[in-house]
Amino acid sequence: MFEVRNEGGIAVLELRHGKANAIDVEFCKALKKEFRRLAKSDARAVVITSRGKIFSAGVDLLRAAEGGRSYLRSIVLAIDELYEEIFFHPKPVIAAINGHAIAGGCVLACCADYRVLAKDAGRMGVTELLVGLPFPPFAFEVLRATTSPIHFPKFTATGETFDTEGALERGFADEVVSAGQLMARAMEKAAQLAAIRPEAFAANKLHTRAPVKQFLRNDRSGLKKKIMKVWTAPETAKNIRAYVARTFKKS
Repeated sequence: MFEVRNEGGIAVLELRHGKANAIDVEFCKALKKEFRRLAKSDARAVVITSRGKIFSAGVDLLRAAEGGRSYLRSIVLAIDELYEEIFFHPKPVIAAINGHAIAGGCVLACCADYRVLAKDAGRMGVTELLVGLPFPPFAFEVLRATTSPIHFPKFTATGETFDTEGALERGFADEVVSAGQLMARAMEKAAQLAAIRPEAFAANKLHTRAPVKQFLRNDRSGLKKKIMKVWTAPETAKNIRAYVARTFKKS
């Protein structure tokens, strides 16, 4: 599902879960477990990237459609737990976005502390509403906390995806470099953040992102109940299949 290598004290985590790095329950659990391991390891920072032309296409919709209500419930829980693990990871996390980062894949990138995007390598955006699905609670708060407050209400309500300039403007990425410079720049940024005293970085990061925990603590169970009702509704699988059919037809 992924490969991890140590480069000068920085863990480089390369996603290798099929052609599109589609997110399923097993992928979420494995990646969550790896980030927990990395938190206790000697690695001073983490760079997450992927091989090929797709960083991550988001939730494996075909698997979700065929899995039924039980699987749909499981993927909502698993994906939120994965995002929470990465979002609050105590060490610097850099996303080297080498290609398309769509829906859950876009949120995955936004969990990082800093995001470097390869110019013209792909599109970014959150398309959940086009499938007829609301954002899982933590995914929504990740986007609120890390993207442009001006554009946040608009892109979360339209499902639109964006090219390099649009992604940068909306805060999906912090900077853009050529594809050939992507990993070098991501490693440079990782080393820069890793040079900060670890205890200070971790405390500051937790403080900065504390409002997300507080917001969800206030009404997470209520939000999750409403969202889960939509995800596990009888017509959801039908809606997913229709979206996949439309998307494949366009491509």
